[in-house]
Amino acid sequence: MSLDDERNRLQDSLPRIGVTDVAKLAGCAPATVSRVLNNPEKVSTDKRERVESAMKVLGYVRNHAARALRSQRSHMMGILIPTLDYAIYASLVGAATRRLSAAGISALVATFDYDLRTEFNEARLLVERGAEALILIGQKHDAALYDLLHRQDVYFVNTYTLDPAGENPSIGFDNEVATAAIVRHLVHLGHRNICVISGPTRDNDRTTSRLAGIRQELSRNDIELEPERVLECSYSITNGRSACATLLARIHPQPTAFICGNDVLALGALVECRERGLRVPEDVSIVGFDNLELSQHSNPPLTTVDVPTERMGDSAASYLLDRFERKLVPRQISLEVRLILRQTTAPAPRRD
Repeated sequence: MSLDDERNRLQDSLPRIGVTDVAKLAGCAPATVSRVLNNPEKVSTDKRERVESAMKVLGYVRNHAARALRSQRSHMMGILIPTLDYAIYASLVGAATRRLSAAGISALVATFDYDLRTEFNEARLLVERGAEALILIGQKHDAALYDLLHRQDVYFVNTYTLDPAGENPSIGFDNEVATAAIVRHLVHLGHRNICVISGPTRDNDRTTSRLAGIRQELSRNDIELEPERVLECSYSITNGRSACATLLARIHPQPTAFICGNDVLALGALVECRERGLRVPEDVSIVGFDNLELSQHSNPPLTTVDVPTERMGDSAASYLLDRFERKLVPRQISLEVRLILRQTTAPAPRRD
């Protein structure tokens, strides 16, 4: 007999603890135990504590599979993010899972490495495994994904972006407006020789919108962002360094400011500038995006755009929970982002 067969035999031989067993030990009716499990706020503190103590003593584990068959609910939701390598997404996932867990919902997390076809495949697997709703990043998804969600009647919400005129629910912010604020800050400091280190724009509407916001705001100030002043690269400190080095060698006279697609790229640019003997911000100003915890501890601390990712994740989970409760919820929820001025930006240097 295999180890798995032996384990299954032992598990099958163990007495199964049920609601009636918990009720007997707690000295209450089975209906009270059910209320503690499903609507704890409707049970007195004393009874709830007795029931919870009995469950702990007996090792009671709720049978979600049987519950799902009875209620046609799996009590699982999916979260699809581009990568787990970037802390900002981990923050969103953490906040969402905490909210879902408090409501008795399990979270299934999948990544798709910024590839929309992979995202669709992962979404399909999540739905097949019982996910009743999905938290998504961005507005741009494979058309087949939206079709799948509508056909299967799966609730969803887009995050990290906002589309007030769109038909799909979203919780986030206007990425164009956010980067326009960066440009206004730099132009106010006298910068006109500006370069951009961007994340990949392919299949990424957030990055595309940020780049559009930069171009438009520069244009309003009669500054053209020529193609050679923009480099796209995947998010890493090494890539930020490499892109910064390329732009410093390519653009003459030397750029006085770098706008970076996120804090990781900005930190890479900061390291490269310091390695070359350039003073930040006296010689070169650098701005990031997302306000990672690390950005306030860099040397010098990084000017960046603060994105409320924890609130975004919590709001997305709450939105989906409210949908299941048939509550009226706004289709678009706008969150505030703000430019955090630290010590990597200063007036443009005079260059004769």
